[in-house]
Amino acid sequence: MTMTDPIADLLTRIRNAQQARHETTAIPYSKLKESILKVVAAEGYTAGYEVIGEGVRKQLVVALKYTGVRQPVITGLKRVSSPGRRVYRRSDDLADLKPGMGIAILSTPQGIMTDRQAKDSIVGGEVICQIW
Repeated sequence: MTMTDPIADLLTRIRNAQQARHETTAIPYSKLKESILKVVAAEGYTAGYEVIGEGVRKQLVVALKYTGVRQPVITGLKRVSSPGRRVYRRSDDLADLKPGMGIAILSTPQGIMTDRQAKDSIVGGEVICQIW
């Protein structure tokens, strides 16, 4: 079985694991997914991630984060750009997503970063997803 949108799969696995209140979830490895998870962890939406295995059996194990009353820190995940519909934004077109409440993750010439970092660096790119 081939996967047509691995980023949507990443977001769905995180969403499903949080709804089931799992501590961790395993995701097939790719450099792009690792870069996205690095940004998500740096922004405090997950407790971190770990790369396990080697070769084609490599996986990313994401440690999910919950509040004190066992509510997920991530309340919403949305895939913006998809293989059939790419969404690009210039740095001055990056509108705030629920101001102060969430982030958009972009793929830019300088690497994967948040919308806030892209504005500061004055660089645009493909809007991969939104997290709040």
